Amino acid sequence: MKITCPKNQFLYGVNTVSKAVSNKTTMEILQCILIEAFDDCIKLTANDTELGIETVIQGTILEPGKIALEAKIFSEIIKKIPDNDVYIETDEAGKTNIECEQIQCSIMGRKGDDFSHLPEIEKENKIILSQFDLKEVIRQTIFSVSDNENNKLMTGELLSIENNKLTVTSLDGHRISVRNIELQESYSKMEVIVPGKTLSEVSKILPGEAKDTVNLYLTDKHILFEFGDTKVVSRLLEGKFYNIGQMLSNDYETKLTINKMELLRCLDRSTLFVKESDKKPIILKIENEQMNLMISSQIGSMKDQISISKEGKDIVIGFNPKFLVDALRVIDEEEVTIYLMNSIAPCIIRDETSSYLYLILPINVSNSNV
Repeated sequence: MKITCPKNQFLYGVNTVSKAVSNKTTMEILQCILIEAFDDCIKLTANDTELGIETVIQGTILEPGKIALEAKIFSEIIKKIPDNDVYIETDEAGKTNIECEQIQCSIMGRKGDDFSHLPEIEKENKIILSQFDLKEVIRQTIFSVSDNENNKLMTGELLSIENNKLTVTSLDGHRISVRNIELQESYSKMEVIVPGKTLSEVSKILPGEAKDTVNLYLTDKHILFEFGDTKVVSRLLEGKFYNIGQMLSNDYETKLTINKMELLRCLDRSTLFVKESDKKPIILKIENEQMNLMISSQIGSMKDQISISKEGKDIVIGFNPKFLVDALRVIDEEEVTIYLMNSIAPCIIRDETSSYLYLILPINVSNSNV
């Protein structure tokens, strides 16, 4: 194989596909990026058997072929060479020469035939949505995906499509995030559970332009994202997702309307007094038209007060402040509405149109001096 390609094209391709390179495997081929040069197309692929990413870059093919190069060293070489054309040549033994200006590097590659290609996905169930909407809906839910591998379903997000609505749901045992977006077309009902890692990586490489679209294809075992010259294929999580409907209720005893940024700044300050290992709650004492916020830990303490609009009963309730912060940061409205039942029931933050809903479990503060 002999190819030339501008460094910025190689860098884009490597940065895109390297998110699917396996870091936890004894199979060395899974630590490689496959470069293929055929039919006027230079294609880069990485595949850890759970997540695979493929993208096409612009360059000149002098001699077709393919080679699998160790991703870490190859990406570092590309990052550290000058911003100019890169020339790559391989021989039958896999020796790969990389040249740019006066720089000449040589690394050993592996036969491209040994590389595991992306699975072929049947393109029957196609969903079209804007890149901006997909990127946003991931940002607005990904933080409540669990990282506990012992509960596999919680490490993924439920994508539910019905008519012209896409609902994305995540939960980690302490909170639930739900986002609804309208689609341009109507579809038959479909539900899949996509690994959180997949959605996180898709969000990182997705340009996110509102005018550009991404195509989703769903099968029983895989999901395929297609946008521009890039394909992302991921295995789905198997099983039945949690029935969150029975956890959500429209009943409440207290309803608060509050300035989002004012509450967010106060909560953000409160996290200064909480260590990661210290589960100290922030206590919200709600009475009349005031919310008093208090936190006390080994580090120190803080008190603050915010004006609110309240309907219903006074209440004292405690939360992990980080969980409130995570939800508020992805809400774009100037004011938020919070619904509370009692001091041991979850709070729900939602808007009137149900475009978003965040449920957060409280922390028992019955023994706290408030």
